[in-house]
Amino acid sequence: MMNADFWRNAALLALLAGFTLWLVLRDKSHRARIAQRTRQSVARVGVDNSAMADAAKRMPQRFAKRIAALGERLPVVQAEDRAKVAMRLASAGFRDRRAIAVMSGLKIVVGACLALGAIALGGHLPQVGQNFTIRALLMAGAFVIGMMLPEYALAFFIRHRRKAIAAALPDALDLLVVCTNAGNSLVVAIKRVARELRVICPPLADEFTVTADELSIGSDTAQALSAMSARVGLSTMRALVTTLVQSQKYGTPVTQSLRTLSRTERAMQMVALEEKAAKLAPKMTLPMMIFIMPTVSLIAAGPAVIRLIAVFRGH
Repeated sequence: MMNADFWRNAALLALLAGFTLWLVLRDKSHRARIAQRTRQSVARVGVDNSAMADAAKRMPQRFAKRIAALGERLPVVQAEDRAKVAMRLASAGFRDRRAIAVMSGLKIVVGACLALGAIALGGHLPQVGQNFTIRALLMAGAFVIGMMLPEYALAFFIRHRRKAIAAALPDALDLLVVCTNAGNSLVVAIKRVARELRVICPPLADEFTVTADELSIGSDTAQALSAMSARVGLSTMRALVTTLVQSQKYGTPVTQSLRTLSRTERAMQMVALEEKAAKLAPKMTLPMMIFIMPTVSLIAAGPAVIRLIAVFRGH
C-alpha cells in the first residue's frame, strides 16, 4: 500500500511539475508573441495616434453636422430673428455659417430630451403622476424649458467673453499705442496686437484678427470697426472704434487719443475694483451672522451654561 501511495504521489507531483512547466513555457511564448506584436506595431504608432487625434477632432464636427442638419430641417429660429441670433452667436465667438442651424438643432434636441425625461419621471409623481393631462402639461413645460436653455447658455458665453475682453482691453490699447508710435499702419498694428494677445486673451485676439482680415481685403474701415464694436458690445470698444474712425477720417494723430483712452480705461477698472471692495463688507454680514456668530456665541457662553446646569442639578 505504501509503495502504491508513493508511486501515486510521485505521479501526481510529476504531473503537476509538467503542467507548471507547460504553463511557464506557454507564458514565455505568449510574452514573446506580445513583444513581437508590439515591435511590429511601433512603426504604426504615429499613424495610429494621428488617426485617433483626427477621429477625436471629427467627433464634435460630426455631432455639429447632425445637429445642424436637424436645425435646417426644423427651423426654430424665425427668418426675421436670424440676423439678431447671428449677431449674438458672433458675440459668443461662433461665426460658422451653420451656427444658426446648430442653435436651432440644439434647442430641439435639449427640448426633446427634457420632454422624454418628464414623461419617464412623471409617472413616479404621487397622486398626479397617473393623470394624463398633468403629464402632458409637464412634457410641454419641459420641452419649452429645453428650448430656452440654449439661449441662457449662449448669454452665459457672451457675458464670460465680454468680461475676458474687458479685462485685457487696456493692455491691447497700450500695445496699439506702441505700434502706432513705431509707425505701423492701423491694419499692421491690429494684426500685431492680435498676435501678442493670442495667449493672454484669445477672444480679443480673435476679434482683432477678424477685423484685420476684413480691413486687409479692402472692406470699409468704419464698417469693419463698427462691426467689431457691435460684436463685443463694450463701451470702451465703442470709444476705441470712434477714436480710430475719427483719426482715419480727419487724419488726426491717433497715438495721443489711444494713450488717453488707455488711461481712462485703467482708471475705470480701478474704480470698479474699489466699488467691489466697498460692497464686500455688506456682503460678508450675512455669512458672518449665519456661520461665525453662532460658533463664537457657543464658545463664549458654553462654559457658563454648563456651570449653570451643574449648579441647578446640585440643588
